[in-house]
Amino acid sequence: MDWPVRPPAAYRRRHEVISVNVGRPQPNPWKGIGATGIDKRPVDGRVAVTAPGPKGTGDVGLAGDRVYDVAHHGGTDQAVYAYAREDLDHWEAELGRPLADGSFGENLTTTGLDVNGALIGERWRIGPELVLEVSCPRIPCGTFQGWLGERGWIKRFTEEVRPGAYLRVVTPGSVGAGDPVEVVHRPDHDVTVALVFRATTLETELLPRLLVADALPEEDMARIRRRLT
Repeated sequence: MDWPVRPPAAYRRRHEVISVNVGRPQPNPWKGIGATGIDKRPVDGRVAVTAPGPKGTGDVGLAGDRVYDVAHHGGTDQAVYAYAREDLDHWEAELGRPLADGSFGENLTTTGLDVNGALIGERWRIGPELVLEVSCPRIPCGTFQGWLGERGWIKRFTEEVRPGAYLRVVTPGSVGAGDPVEVVHRPDHDVTVALVFRATTLETELLPRLLVADALPEEDMARIRRRLT
């Protein structure tokens, strides 16, 4: 496979989507389910993005994509997954191998955006009409580890605190490679994607700080409150 050549990070100035990635079903020997949609690959042209509705159906935001672990993935709060090309570049250096756009199962590979530093509830306008809202970090699972084929990957990924962000659809539209990303709303708190990830995995003493982030998914907020009682 020919891997795309990317310009050095210093030359990537604009906030934009550089790749839109849609899944191809693959067998999933790492969980007790038949398939996985983690094999995301770049597509040409524009892709429609709509709100998928509640979790449990396998539906996600991008047309032509879906998830198969319906208990843990997909639905309104995990409609779209974004990961920064800069973070993929970091992992390329760490792992000593190329990582194509979509390698981490992300729908949108971005550049110029601090995805992990985005605030919960922050809104992004992508292209002329699509608006997405940052909802929560990605939590690594056995499928992710099996797909990457890296021993101890869940622990390593967690300790690095580069989880990427799930987003919900506020205004439907379409997305294509090269679309600019504009942050059009930032809530009045300091709860970032990275902070939520740290608090719910490595540093539980940070959990009380998450309570002000009312754009977190309801099930996540309920879980946080239970852990604090």
